Amino acid sequence: MGGIWAVVPAAGRGTRFGGATPKQYLVAGDRVLLAHTLEALLSHPAVAGAMVVIAENDADWPGWTTLADKPLLTCVGGATRAESVLAGLQALPDDVRADEFVLVHDAARPNLAAADLGRLLEVGRNDPVGAILAAPVRDTLKRAGDDGGIDGTEPRARLWRALTPQLFRRHQLARALQEAAAAGVEITDEAMAMERQGLRPLLVEGNEDNFKVTTPADLSRFEFELSRREA
Repeated sequence: MGGIWAVVPAAGRGTRFGGATPKQYLVAGDRVLLAHTLEALLSHPAVAGAMVVIAENDADWPGWTTLADKPLLTCVGGATRAESVLAGLQALPDDVRADEFVLVHDAARPNLAAADLGRLLEVGRNDPVGAILAAPVRDTLKRAGDDGGIDGTEPRARLWRALTPQLFRRHQLARALQEAAAAGVEITDEAMAMERQGLRPLLVEGNEDNFKVTTPADLSRFEFELSRREA
């Protein structure tokens, strides 16, 4: 099989994190988060290149054109994640066929393990729909009432937390995102768009430490992970 392209939506401002700098450009170790994320993707031999979807007039984008000796392209994203992913899919090189699989990975999820990515590719490319990295829910889940009290405990036996990357065919995913937008449905991950099409992506268990940097505590956690690697 040929190399896989990755779409990395990085047009968001990361308002939950706070501060003027979008979280994907915050420094961890000696590089910005986005560099760690892209390196985790592009260092895998099966990945051919990445399309980074950035905000219009993004003053923080470093202007990279290659990483790990692989092409790094950019396009301008939209107001939502789904719009940005769709823009990235449409901007991929012409030689990425409509039926080829494409990875979508969060810009602020820098701690992706090569083994997890390899397992996702192995399982997902052998399925007609595709697959996502995910982790089983291990905590007890409570349903809250309007007053903040507990209304009940939810069974967790079949619940998983969706992670990224997620792996789908270029045209199928683009069509699913377009149809969700036309229906006014807010898509929170790519698998949700595929599910609306009546499709059932596979769940591939990934490491719990493939976390998304959303808060300052998450950034500190990733810096700790980096220090452990270096040690």
